[in-house]
Amino acid sequence: MSTRKAPESMTDVLRRTIIDRGVSYKSLSRETGVARASIQRFVDGRQSIRLDMADRLAAYFRLTVRKG
Repeated sequence: MSTRKAPESMTDVLRRTIIDRGVSYKSLSRETGVARASIQRFVDGRQSIRLDMADRLAAYFRLTVRKG
């Protein structure tokens, strides 16, 4: 049995980053162009977001994807 932990998903990383950084949804919306309601529903786990929106949020937080 392998003890390797599965890598965290991009969704989880982005959601956790939004929460941990404490930027208001209104400010984040203004800076990224992603609707405040979409950000809130995403963070709450009620809705996913389109990849282009995830790209904007990731760029704002300077998150990058790397091949493992």
